[in-house]
Order: sequence, then C-alpha cells, then structure tokens
Amino acid sequence: MDADHGPDHGTGQQPDQGASARSRYEGPVRFRRSQVPSTTTDQRLLDSRGPHDWVHTDPWRVMRIQSEFVEGFGQLAELGAAVAVFGSARTKPDEPSYAQAEELGRKLVEADFAVVTGGGPGAMEAANRGASRAGGVSVGLGIELPFEDGLNDWVDLGINFRYFFVRKTMFVKYAQGFVVLPGGLGTLDELFEALTLVQTRKVTEFPIVLVGTDYWRGLVDWMRDTQLASGKISAADLDMMVLTDDVDEAVRIMVAAREEDQRR
Repeated sequence: MDADHGPDHGTGQQPDQGASARSRYEGPVRFRRSQVPSTTTDQRLLDSRGPHDWVHTDPWRVMRIQSEFVEGFGQLAELGAAVAVFGSARTKPDEPSYAQAEELGRKLVEADFAVVTGGGPGAMEAANRGASRAGGVSVGLGIELPFEDGLNDWVDLGINFRYFFVRKTMFVKYAQGFVVLPGGLGTLDELFEALTLVQTRKVTEFPIVLVGTDYWRGLVDWMRDTQLASGKISAADLDMMVLTDDVDEAVRIMVAAREEDQRR
C-alpha cells in the first residue's frame, strides 16, 4: 500500500492530509513536507536567472567526476603496455636523478613501453623527455594545482584532472609497473597507494621499483626494522619492492613482468 494513502508504517497512525499532499519524487529521491523543493529540476536547469552556485554542489561534482573518468578511459584505452614513472617536481636539470629519469624514459620506450608520468616538471619532465625523444608514447596525467602551470612540454598525450582519485585510478589501471625516483609527499603517496593495492589484492600484482638506493634506503630500513619488527607488515610486503640504482635493471624487471603476464 502506498505510504501516502495508507497508514504510517513507522507510527501506525494516518499522516495528516496536508503532509500527504506535500510529497514529490525527483528521480530516485523522494521529498516530503518541508523538504519538497519549490521548483522542479527542469525549471532550475532552464532558468538563467538566479544564483549559479549549483554548479559547485555535490551532485554536479559527481557529473564532473564521471566526465573525468570517461575522458581518461577513452584516451588511454588503447595505450598498450605502459610503465608509470614517479618522482619529484623539484628535481633540477643538473641533478643526477634528472639524467637518470631521462635515461629511464628512453630505455622504457626502447623496450616497447609507453611512459606515463604526472606530467609535471622535474623528474616527470625528464622521463617524458626521454620517452618523447626516443619516439615513444609520452603521457602526462596532470592535476589541477595552485602552484603548477600545466603539463610539461615533453608530454605528447596529456590529460589534466581536477580530482586526485580519478588520476590515481588511471595510473593503476593503465600502467603495468611503477618506477619510483627520489621524490616528496606526492611520490610517497603514489608509492604507498600502489603497495597497499597490491598487498590487499585490489589490483593484479605488478612490479614496483625504487631507483636511488641512497635516497630510499632509510625508508626501506625503517619499514623492516620498525614496521616488520613490530608485526605491522609482513616480509612479503617488503618483497613487493625492488631497490636499485641501475636503470637497466628497472627496465628488465618491467619486461620480465610483461612477459610473465603474457604467459598467463
């Protein structure tokens, strides 16, 4: 029996007729009494007068989020085998890790991988530069930030996102492995998200290589001596990462993982 015309199932009493009259559906949402909007959805859509703060409300944000997923999936669906390279936007061109990132981008392309970065300056720019100069697919997945000005000039296929979590989904979905160069909080965020997703089996296992033993050794030692020693992680969690200074080794690990995946 319709609740508007039958008993109130919460109280066993009949609702008053005035309350019954004030009831309306908008899509899957039901409004009653004081919550019934004074205008319809179509009326608000077609009315150019009045406040425009509705474009900043959560329902509208859902549409923007959806559009970012659609755009990302559409542009990257045919990317092919790809490796994500993470590293600091603050890496200077005269630093050894800049040259290392450029070499990595080039050698990944030579191994038939597309190179995907966050599209920013520093180590990301270097990896994109190496990939683009080698004639490969150089991808930048940027993020709207108040202190960065768009994608670097070596990005040949670029997508700029509003939402971090949409961008992160693209990295995980379309990369077959992660190579992590020295970096800051953003780099750590990507590293630990990847480790967590692999550990919890939310994604198919893929290789994670840390390049720069002097930079990363302290972190890995702390994880082993503190987290592992106190039982907060397992030895298998540490085995998810390979620590190296050798770009060629990083590329070999990615190639081996791709070949193993093809045999499955």
